Amino acid sequence: MADAAVTNRITRSWIRCLNEYKLDPGACNDPEVVSPTDLRERQDRLADMQAVAKVEMANLYQQLAGSGYAIILTDRDGVLLNYFGDPAFTHAASRTGLMPGAVWSERVQGTNGMGTCLFEQRPVTVHQDEHYLSRNIGLSCAAAPIFDHEGELVAVLDASGESHLAQQHTLALVNMSVQMIENRVFLQQFRHEYILRFHTRSEFVGTLSEGAIALSVTGKVLAVTRCALFQLGLNERSDVVGRDITELFNITFCGLIDSSVKKAFHPVPIFEARSGARFFAVMYQPVGSAAASSPAASPDKPHSMLRAGPASNTPAPATSALDALQLGDPAMAANIHTAKRVLERNVAILLQGETGTGKERFARAIHLSSNHASRPFVAINCAAIPEALIESELFGYRSGAFTGASKDGQRGKLLQANGGTLFLDEIGDMPVALQARLLRVLEDREVTALGGEAPVKLDIHLISATHCDLQQKINHGEFRSDLYYRLQGLTITLPPLRERADRRALICQLADEESDAGDPVELDEHLLNLLERQPWPGNVRQLRHLLRTMIALRETDRLTVRDLPAEYRAGVIAIGAPAPIATAEGPMATPQPEPEADAPLPRLNPLESAERLALLQELERRDWNLSSVARELGISRNTLYRKLQRLDIRPRDKALFH
Repeated sequence: MADAAVTNRITRSWIRCLNEYKLDPGACNDPEVVSPTDLRERQDRLADMQAVAKVEMANLYQQLAGSGYAIILTDRDGVLLNYFGDPAFTHAASRTGLMPGAVWSERVQGTNGMGTCLFEQRPVTVHQDEHYLSRNIGLSCAAAPIFDHEGELVAVLDASGESHLAQQHTLALVNMSVQMIENRVFLQQFRHEYILRFHTRSEFVGTLSEGAIALSVTGKVLAVTRCALFQLGLNERSDVVGRDITELFNITFCGLIDSSVKKAFHPVPIFEARSGARFFAVMYQPVGSAAASSPAASPDKPHSMLRAGPASNTPAPATSALDALQLGDPAMAANIHTAKRVLERNVAILLQGETGTGKERFARAIHLSSNHASRPFVAINCAAIPEALIESELFGYRSGAFTGASKDGQRGKLLQANGGTLFLDEIGDMPVALQARLLRVLEDREVTALGGEAPVKLDIHLISATHCDLQQKINHGEFRSDLYYRLQGLTITLPPLRERADRRALICQLADEESDAGDPVELDEHLLNLLERQPWPGNVRQLRHLLRTMIALRETDRLTVRDLPAEYRAGVIAIGAPAPIATAEGPMATPQPEPEADAPLPRLNPLESAERLALLQELERRDWNLSSVARELGISRNTLYRKLQRLDIRPRDKALFH
């Protein structure tokens, strides 16, 4: 069916060339070229888009380098604006019109990748003798349209070469580049508005497949990307634009902002209002705006960082991702202040600290607080990837570069991070042989993929991290001293959790982050005191995982010592009991907490009784299908389960729960 569709598009194009354009297949006319003045005006009209496109064109050219392809950008009239290509190929191809200013519309050049893509407004391949004009039959073209936020076609990205094979993977790479261009142009164009970035999987937020929605200060949808429509299962922008965000998701505009700030701009779960489908989202505030100047951060809607614990621990509203990490610890405050001073300078940053102290979180906060926050943040853990694969992961490879290589090749992490931030975690575990190549890339600011020939210029902000003593590794010959000095433009040491003065505030913040959006939990004072006193050998990571487990297994919205996992409860808690209390008479045994008895179910008031009856009726009507009931009520399944607990609703057969 796919082959038939392609054939039909080519056939329709040939019919247009013959009947409508009256083109002679054997014509050898000189290429039609617009004047230099006209070309400059066309380039100026698309200057913002071209600035983004050039980066992606260079990346795409690098992936196809050596395959004889030129990467071409045309405007909506088919006028060639810019290209990247092998000099030998582009010189020869100029005779057919592959030059800036040349017109590649169907009306002028017949069936071809760029012109036919413009007419069809969809990705196309045109291979050799599928071209209508005989002078173009040596070309193989793969082209995809570029649309603006209103759905108007503004340009075409094309890969044309003298390949004898019709390679569908080339079209796939072109499509990916177009998607990246559209996303980056959207984020740049609406940088002074609120932008919601979302995906069904949290790890894909911030990638080319994410959806993005631009919002006004009142929470109205201003614009959406094509990927956003796809994620929501919609076809028309009119289905979204102009609507309030609460009509799309079961969370308020202010709630989205607060959740994003509280979770330090890590994706938070939200649910689509129509179907109940779960997404993960981050709300980004306008570039250059202060949190206090937005309605969501007004006195009646503060960007509160904490819900649990004493009010004195609640910090001031956060204005950036770095500010969100400042909870009152002097060492962290100094680190944040230092990081802010180099945000807009191309200074390499080395983060040091014990395992689990939050080095990647700090690196991501630096990225999100900078003026390239809308660009990629790419992390690679040098200790988690087999030594044999680190080089291909970091630098990428061309098709056929080695046995077992993907036939489509792979963009390395360095190229994926181009224009943004590359985070190299556990840099101390990078093989020595690879360190030399990384140093060369950092010095030359360009990268060549495995099996590739043409280098691509790099514009990356580098952050690396380690828990090792790199000086000791240098002394043992396990780390290059020249690379170390290149990485440590600025060294920031993150304190272990046991030494932080803001442990209580951090515990509350992490509990907030691990709670469902709009569904907070409280921490009992005794539990807070107990957690605050622990040594936490696994640092923040250990604390977060413990809280995540407790929140997932809780029966009420208030966590107590009884909610601690069994391995932590032994002897009150296994992760470190508090030290004995010293008195004038000598050491005194540590007081042990009284065991908490199960509280009897409170008597329901008339309102709760009515709620219980209504919920029972809804459960019976939907055959006790909790997912269906939760969608009908517009709440999460966890919230519904806690309602059942609170209202003492117990089905006769537990197996009835779906």
